[in-house]
Amino acid sequence: MEKRKVYVDNAATTALSDRAFNAMLPYFSNCYANPSAIHEYGLDARAALERSRRIVAKAIGARNNEIFFTSGGTESDNWALRGAAELRSSKGKHIITTSIEHNAVIKTAEVLEKQGYGVTYLPVDKHGMITPEQLSDAIREDTVLISIMMANNEIGTILPIKELCNVAHKRKVLFHTDAVQAVGHIKINVRELGVDMLSMSAHKFQGPKGIGALYVKIGCPIPPIIYGGGQERGSRSGTENVPGAVGMAAAIEEAVAHMEDNSRKIISMRNKLIQGILKIPGSYLTGDPENRLPGNASFAFDGMDKKPITTALSKEGIFASSASACSAGSIKPSRILLATGATESLAYGTLRITLNEHNSEEDIDYLLEVVPLVISKLRIGE
Repeated sequence: MEKRKVYVDNAATTALSDRAFNAMLPYFSNCYANPSAIHEYGLDARAALERSRRIVAKAIGARNNEIFFTSGGTESDNWALRGAAELRSSKGKHIITTSIEHNAVIKTAEVLEKQGYGVTYLPVDKHGMITPEQLSDAIREDTVLISIMMANNEIGTILPIKELCNVAHKRKVLFHTDAVQAVGHIKINVRELGVDMLSMSAHKFQGPKGIGALYVKIGCPIPPIIYGGGQERGSRSGTENVPGAVGMAAAIEEAVAHMEDNSRKIISMRNKLIQGILKIPGSYLTGDPENRLPGNASFAFDGMDKKPITTALSKEGIFASSASACSAGSIKPSRILLATGATESLAYGTLRITLNEHNSEEDIDYLLEVVPLVISKLRIGE
């Protein structure tokens, strides 16, 4: 009898929704023209691109001309940091971020350090949180940009972006948030948050890979980092990915429309899973127990190694991860958990289970049957 297959790695990527898939199909075949072309086919492609821009903008409470399509969250993060640093370089060369950011932010900050910028990496508490007071104390006269993620990709903690942004703006500092894990999963309105820039990636909410966007508030004209034909209103060159934009728009529209019902179902399953997993001796929930993404259930098992855990689960048909997909193959302890003050013994034994609305109660029951057995067998060396 074939083993049950349970995919619970939705923070790494999601399956393309049927709606997004069907919306994209015509733009691979009949309506394939370059949207910069001025003939009928090109104008049709341009119309689809701009319609998609309107849908994405509406989903996060933005204006159409504040949405710039990119290749995904990594490019959006790079552009936000490098662009803002260049825009404000005459004011100063100090940037603030946190110790738990995605590598797309961390690595970009490290490059900027080599270019003469000072970077402050704010420490977090045991849940991955920082406070407005902590941020305020870190701002200097030469601070030009603050980049703090909306929700952590590994431990799921949701940070208080509105309050943090208020602190930044009181000191006239630009504020960017990496919302890659949050868009499509929690309610986001950029006007209410007040952020100057926000990164997103379609494949995190059942859109296609290779397409994302950067929200840039009007009045914050960051310079481009990709040069060429001047697409995206001169801000991001390169022929636009029309099928990707159409799929992203269809996916985000669907995610926002069903967010409340989906969240209710997902949170119920997540809480049941957390309660069950924490019965395993030596298991710990990572991240904030309350302020966390609906589908995120992340754990650490004392004295264990993350790779054997995910490998053993995979053999049982459970597809989870140990951390961010970008660092899942690393044999090092989780830098995110180390940043929260966890011991190395805990930071090696991580397991990230991320659910979405396509998971079922039967999936949760199977996880609660298999995960304890796997952990027990690994502990005794079987």
